Amino acid sequence: MTAGQNDDLKALIRTIPDFPKPGIMFRDITTLLLDANGFAEAIARMAARVVGKVDLVAGIEARGFIFAAALAAPLNAGVLLIRKDGKLPGATIAEDYVLEYGTDRIAIHEDALVPGQRVLLVDDLIATGGTARAAVRLLRKAGAVVEQVQFLLDLPDLGGADALRGDGLSVDALIAFDGH
Repeated sequence: MTAGQNDDLKALIRTIPDFPKPGIMFRDITTLLLDANGFAEAIARMAARVVGKVDLVAGIEARGFIFAAALAAPLNAGVLLIRKDGKLPGATIAEDYVLEYGTDRIAIHEDALVPGQRVLLVDDLIATGGTARAAVRLLRKAGAVVEQVQFLLDLPDLGGADALRGDGLSVDALIAFDGH
């Protein structure tokens, strides 16, 4: 990403200091989502960065659903929902991952994809990468080919994008914010 390339979109994202706790600079994307032109431009720019054909766009609950659905249309792809465990009806497969103070679990339907399908993973933000890395493991366990992940925002100081690159993935984000 070229410095300043997406400053118009960055300007549409509100920063809320000390939320959810002191010292955190919360990057609130709801202000970008409220701007029809800004949101459309963000989706167009994300779609333009996708390499090759993808069969499905997988979004991580909950804000990832917004970006997965919006990106799927121009990419002529289906939408795959990655949910918190216990939220999907029917048979599922799941993946556990470690949080700062415990563990969590995400799931997809067992029949959500056909082995060998190419899946683009998207979410609104990459921070430490724990959830995104678990999502990639889950998709691959189901037989997906996952080579690229996309985010609207990257918090590079937290190392999540680098961790995903270390897992052999192509990682892209439109906007980076320093700090937490």
